[in-house]
Amino acid sequence: MSELFDLTPEQRQLVDLPPQSRIFLEGPAGTGKTTAGAARLLRLLEAGIPASEILILLPQRTLGTPYLEALNQPEAFTGGMVSLLTVGGLARRMVELFWPLISAQAGFSRPDEPPTFLTLETAQYYMAHLVRPLLGEGYFESLTIDRNRLYSQILDNLNKAAVVGFPHTEIGERLLAASDAEPSQVRIYQDAQECANRFRGYCLENNLLDFSLQLEVFAHHLWGLPQCRDYLNASYRHLIFDNLEEDTPVAHDLVRDWLPEIDSALLIYDHDAGYRRFLGADPDHACLLKDGCEQHILFEASLVSAPAVQALNLGLGDRINRSRQPLPAEDPRPALLYETHRFFPEMLEWVTGQIASLVYDEGLPPGQIVVMAPFLSDSLRFALANRLEARQIPVRSHRPSRSLREEPPAQCLLTLAAIAHPQWGFTPGKFDLAYALMQAIEGLDLVRAQLLTEIVYHVRQGAPTLSAFDQIIPETQARITYLFGERYDTLRLWLEQYQQDAQDEAHILPLDHFLSRLFGEVLSQPGFGFHASYDAGQVTANLVESIQKFRWVAAPTFGQTDAALGKEYIEMVKDGVIAAQYLSGWQIEAEDAVLLAPAYTFLMNNRPVEVQFWLDVGSRAWADRLEQPLTHPYVLSRAWQPNTQWTAVEEIATSQERLYRLATGLLRRCHSRLYLGLSELGEQGMEQRGPLLLAFQRLLRDLAALEEQS
Repeated sequence: MSELFDLTPEQRQLVDLPPQSRIFLEGPAGTGKTTAGAARLLRLLEAGIPASEILILLPQRTLGTPYLEALNQPEAFTGGMVSLLTVGGLARRMVELFWPLISAQAGFSRPDEPPTFLTLETAQYYMAHLVRPLLGEGYFESLTIDRNRLYSQILDNLNKAAVVGFPHTEIGERLLAASDAEPSQVRIYQDAQECANRFRGYCLENNLLDFSLQLEVFAHHLWGLPQCRDYLNASYRHLIFDNLEEDTPVAHDLVRDWLPEIDSALLIYDHDAGYRRFLGADPDHACLLKDGCEQHILFEASLVSAPAVQALNLGLGDRINRSRQPLPAEDPRPALLYETHRFFPEMLEWVTGQIASLVYDEGLPPGQIVVMAPFLSDSLRFALANRLEARQIPVRSHRPSRSLREEPPAQCLLTLAAIAHPQWGFTPGKFDLAYALMQAIEGLDLVRAQLLTEIVYHVRQGAPTLSAFDQIIPETQARITYLFGERYDTLRLWLEQYQQDAQDEAHILPLDHFLSRLFGEVLSQPGFGFHASYDAGQVTANLVESIQKFRWVAAPTFGQTDAALGKEYIEMVKDGVIAAQYLSGWQIEAEDAVLLAPAYTFLMNNRPVEVQFWLDVGSRAWADRLEQPLTHPYVLSRAWQPNTQWTAVEEIATSQERLYRLATGLLRRCHSRLYLGLSELGEQGMEQRGPLLLAFQRLLRDLAALEEQS
């Protein structure tokens, strides 16, 4: 079965090692390590090892796509199932299975009752439930921050404590020791610690397990339990751990302890990576796993990048690090194309023209082109997508950190839900309804939608109502068009019928059921906005699942009715708490369309492309980390020495290292060409001279000087 892959001699040598081998495979991205891992998986199955005895560990499930694709080949059918998990997923399985044995020991107040596992969204909900009253008492009064970011950073601190392996009660102390904090900042750290303590206490009291508590219970109470270890050893005898540099110290600790007890292991490590540091990744700690393996294998030759791109990677990396390494023997300039413009829109026009030339003149599939920026703003995404669509070039965007509540289909659904439930007391604004109608009715433009809304939308006694289209004067009906009027009336009558059926609270549908019916019976039908939109369907599915999980978790704790939970969900959305992120969106599906994505998002999906475009190259955002006033990914790490102060020296050094890893990682996933989108004025109209731009300028000056000398 491993013959399904076209392997290099080095890959073939690794795949053919005896099944009872512990292998540490390392090398740069693009050298075929994951391909060798997938082929090794098939070789284990070919050797008669049951699929159920093989565990594939990954820092995030989306990185398992190459293994799933290998297993989905008809020749790879084995009759069993390989387990593909994250350490967090493994922890949840074990906690659920052995809950009766450790619930009392772990400090839960109701050890005889089953646990409730929290998602990111539901954890934020409970955090908001606890912290919101404290804000009225003066907590975080000197801090200006969105509430959803406040709640998520407190949760992030708890997660950091769990994945690094220190008590959550030390979070504030560690942050304080590393900062030269003013009294106001000291109070902020103290408030954050108090909120983390209260949240943990509330979880223990109510059998709630967020990610941090799941991992702590597994690592501290289950891992050393003989019953748990015996179960794991009986279940899994062979381990493949890919991208271990993107995983956390606690994950590495568990695997290091487990290695002597299993029959085989393949550990795969990327050089110069560790892009998930903000989630606790520790590439330096991952290297320690090498000592537990008898076979050490290094892949060095790139199977992705052309020689000129490799030379560009080396030359640019040296200029980022300001090292005095000589220029590569290969000239990198054939792989680098750029043109400087004064204004940002001019640069976007140039980028669009270059993409059109690649697609139409050179025949490059659009799916082999990715356009990246450090952040992909709504305006940048819209401007690029419109330009490409105007040239009939398929385009897609991928921004997994974008709030679900910011997606237009979700806004449409929640606005219509508020109108359908006047008893909830929500009155959408006229623009919100006009925008919702524009999304709901196919072809309806914003001007007509606003005109229609001005006439039919009323708020009577605090309740939103919609009047019929036939009550509008004929001249205005003609302006809006009778076609749009008919579709509007179809939607209005459906909402009115639902309101009549739900006169009393007992007949109000759960919000996820309501949205499913609205989507299936109206919005997905011909003539309506969701009919031919796969994106709208995906957003609807994500929103319905988010509400469903919220209802399942919140109802047992607070005993609220479905109607009350629907109202609570919308309030949480308005507060920016619920639907802050939808993590299943991290997976980039294979599709023959130009991809628009933030740089780190593209990196963390680990897929090479033929051509890359880097925009806003002068921005400092390529190197700077996000401002997070309540947390710190480097201070809350195992490598950081407690009671050591974080200064500007450390900030500059880590910024340089971060830029080097980012640029190197991107170029190792680029085959033939890199295009730089350069403008003297950035997207915000400001002149920018960031470190990435300066590194490119140093490289080009050095190349020009070398050419003059020769």
